[in-house]
Amino acid sequence: MNANKTNITRRSFLKLSAAGLGGLVMIPHVQLLPKIDFPQYERLGRAFNKIEIKLKPDINAQTTKVIYDDTVVPWLREVVGFHPYRFRQRWVETPDGYIWASDLQPVKNLPNKPLTTLPQTSLGPGMWAEVTIPWVDVILENQPISPGFKSKVEAGYPIRLYYSQVLWVDQIKTNESGITLYRIKEKYGYGDIMWANAEAFRPITEEEVAPINPQTENKIVVINVEEKYQTLSCFEGNSEVYFCRISAGKKYDPDGTYLGESATPKGTLNIWRKQISTHMSGGTTGAGYDLPGIGWTTLFSGDGVAIHSTFWHNTFGGELMSHGCVNAAPDDAKWVFRWTNPPVPYDPGDLYSKDVEIPPTKVQVKEG
Repeated sequence: MNANKTNITRRSFLKLSAAGLGGLVMIPHVQLLPKIDFPQYERLGRAFNKIEIKLKPDINAQTTKVIYDDTVVPWLREVVGFHPYRFRQRWVETPDGYIWASDLQPVKNLPNKPLTTLPQTSLGPGMWAEVTIPWVDVILENQPISPGFKSKVEAGYPIRLYYSQVLWVDQIKTNESGITLYRIKEKYGYGDIMWANAEAFRPITEEEVAPINPQTENKIVVINVEEKYQTLSCFEGNSEVYFCRISAGKKYDPDGTYLGESATPKGTLNIWRKQISTHMSGGTTGAGYDLPGIGWTTLFSGDGVAIHSTFWHNTFGGELMSHGCVNAAPDDAKWVFRWTNPPVPYDPGDLYSKDVEIPPTKVQVKEG
């Protein structure tokens, strides 16, 4: 999205999007919404919501510009600034000023050459694919099933997939305009079926899913949910082999409901299921969530708590954000998924620990 194209108001944008989307549901052959010309920079940031860009990396500094949801800006560099009552003080410099880093999803714009055929799997033709551009609009083939898609269609909002989401592609078509489309069908979710420009998706290979050090038995994941730390470490015996920042379960819902000392369960638990991608939903009206394409999901609690990839915030380390899960940056969640036992095969991309003889990796959650 060029800088001179971001001055359109959010209301005007939603009206235009609604007008375009209204006739697209159930018609997979029509031309997609216009292709967005994202800024030509190696690193980009996608706005999560309405954002005030500041003259200096300080929340009290003069506002130079206001941008809205899904605006994409150049990510020039990160600097230390000031934001009161926050543990994280990282800011992103853009050509128009500074944005608090937690308000931007780190993204890239890496379009792909579409495939003409799909690999054969146990479920027929298909492949796992990752979104590699900041966002892509989709067309629903069926009437929306998931609560999130239903609410967007009813409100006239565009339905989009975002950078780093992982989904299952099972068909390829070329429309009348010569655009190659992939059909995305959720394997593990509500069953929504949608079409999107194939250039937005990078095929995930079997090598990418291959396990890391699968022969090592004494593995353990240690998660610190103390709010000012929020860390995850992977140990092989006494050796720490991986470290990253995470965001665990918050103590209060937005409506003020107390969720306990920490919504992420503490103690030592076993990994019981792993999925390359899944659909997660839950919460209450006004504070709920409904998210497809959550990649690299490692479940370790019977009530659905997992370590998983996160694309809807960038608040890792020092902030509690989730409804109980352990949110991680996409690359971190993927590494943990591959390293922990049991290993998950590319096909079908879903495995219960009880179905294999390999002992599952333990996850220890502590505070402090």
